[in-house]
Formats: sequence, C-alpha cells, structure tokens
Amino acid sequence: MQLANTALMTRPTAGVELMAETKMNAIVQDEYGSADVLRLEQTDRPVAGDNEVLVRVHAAGVDRGVWHVVTGLPYLIRIAGFGLCAPKTRIPGMDLAGVVEAVGKNVTRFKRGDEVFGTAIGAGAFAEYASIREDKLALKPSNLSFEQAAALPVSALAALKGVRDVAKVQPGQKVLVIGASGGVGSFAVQIAKSYGAEVTGVASTRNIEGVLAIGADHVIDYTREEITDGGRKYDVILDIAGNRSLSQLRRALTPKGMLVIVGGENGGRWIGGVDRQLRAMMLSPFVSQKLTTFVSMENPEDLQHVKELAEAGTITAVVSKTFPLSQVPDAIRYLEQGHPGGKIVITM
Repeated sequence: MQLANTALMTRPTAGVELMAETKMNAIVQDEYGSADVLRLEQTDRPVAGDNEVLVRVHAAGVDRGVWHVVTGLPYLIRIAGFGLCAPKTRIPGMDLAGVVEAVGKNVTRFKRGDEVFGTAIGAGAFAEYASIREDKLALKPSNLSFEQAAALPVSALAALKGVRDVAKVQPGQKVLVIGASGGVGSFAVQIAKSYGAEVTGVASTRNIEGVLAIGADHVIDYTREEITDGGRKYDVILDIAGNRSLSQLRRALTPKGMLVIVGGENGGRWIGGVDRQLRAMMLSPFVSQKLTTFVSMENPEDLQHVKELAEAGTITAVVSKTFPLSQVPDAIRYLEQGHPGGKIVITM
C-alpha cells in the first residue's frame, strides 16, 4: 500500500516535467496598441517544421520595425500582411540570436548546438524558443556575444542594402547619414566608411561621441544646427526614419547626388512616412538628383556577408540597453522616448 501511494505521488511530478518541456515563456499580444497590450505568458513551444530550425533564443533585437508591428501603425503595415484587425503572429520580435535546439528533416546547414543569428519575422523573437526557416539564419559571428549578434540582422541588412545596392557608395564620396546613432544608421555609417566614403552623421548631443566612435568623420548635432548650414553638399544622403522635407534634403545634395529614404515617422496613421517616399520617387524623373527608397528583404547571402563583416571587425553592433524578456513593454516605451544610441536588446 505504501509503494502504491509512492507511485501515485510521483506521477503528477512527471506530468509537470513533461508539460514544462512543451511550454515556454513568451511575450504575446492579441490586439494592436501601445506597449500595454503586451504581456508575458506561458505558451506552447514551437516544433521545427521540415525546413525549419528550432532556436533556443538568447537575445532579440528591438527597433522601430517592432514598434510598427506592435502598434499596427501606420495602417499600411496591416495591409502589408501583418494582420488587418489583429496581429497575425501573436509573438512580436524580428531578429534574434541563440542556439539550435533541433532541426527539421530537410535542414542541412545547421545542427543541434550551433550558435546562430537571423530574422524571425512571422515567427516571433520575444520568446524562449522560435522555429525559423533555415534560409533566415546564419552561424553567429564568432567574435560577438548573443546580445551583439541579435542587434545585427534586420538593421545591418537594411544598412547594407541602402549603402551597397541602392546608393552604390564609392570611395571619396561625401555621405550624410541622418539617424546615425540608431540601429540602421550606426551600421550605415560603418559600411559607408568601409567603402572609402567621407561620412557625416546626424545625431543628438548625447550621441555625438558614440557616432564618432564607430567611424564617422564628422557629426552634425541636430539640436544646434541643420544639415544645410554653411552650404554643405553631399553626394549621398541616407535618411533613416527622418522627417525633413524633400526640399531641405535636396538642398543638401550635390546637383547629381542621391537621396535614399529608409523609412520615416511622419505622415499620419494611414501611410506614415511612406507618402514622403512616394513623393520622392515621383519627383525623381524630373530633377537631376536621384531620389529613391527601397524595401529591405533578407536573404541568406547577405546575412552571411553581415556575419563576415562582423568577424572582420568592419562593423560592430552598438547595444544601447538590454531588458529581460519580462520587460519587453518597458523596452518599447524606452524606444518611444527616443533614447537609443544603437540598438535595444532583449535577453532571455
């Protein structure tokens, strides 16, 4: 009788352990809104599909892209496929770094125990585990921590696309990076410098030293002066989430210069800064300057290139502040306040 009682007592414990192995902590949202809609919840741990990699997440990045998806603003975000009335993916978060826990039967590039980084759009990075398509991941740069690696994917890929593929920056060109202290901007400064450009960053007073530290030749403190002061002219302007008018930006360009708009935060709840991008492209055929924009699409080749740039010391990830998973709402509020000098990172 005593043995039977002992056996009965051990079964619930085993069941709890089994249940724990199939659950994970994650930040979830069931509606669009402020950071208040986010909550920590125990949810089902994902399983790797045939072409997927199950990653034990160690760190995840936070940027304006995350903010747009959490708030559902501008509404164009919802039309673009993130969910019309509510988020299609309950777990937010776009980029991550961690360790491979399991792989699907068709996965050939990774194995259990590999340290990886990559994008989790549509899968959700603000969780202890995420199941990611194989082609969205690369081996983590060996010289970076998980926190630094998590700051790379989305921001560095956008900077690479803007500097290398769209602006086609050349040695000796004068390049202006507006938003040089942010996630994308800090990488744009470094990549443009690696191509031999003379780089000027635009940042607030508190971020000047940080922008100089990552390689900028000059910094304009936007709280004290404007980009057009003194008649300065640039061959390339990368405007990252800026709000300056097209006319002001064009005055800072050389007659044959190129303006590349990477996002924007004005323009209302429906289309946000996209109206400025559309106007730039409509105007471009009628002026001597090239005014353009782009949509950053991640691919395995570029992610591998970002890894190589990091390992070579060409780019470094600037982490402004870290928050634990339970404090993701606070991280979003910190972002809204405009503090970041680099990238905010969530740690698990």
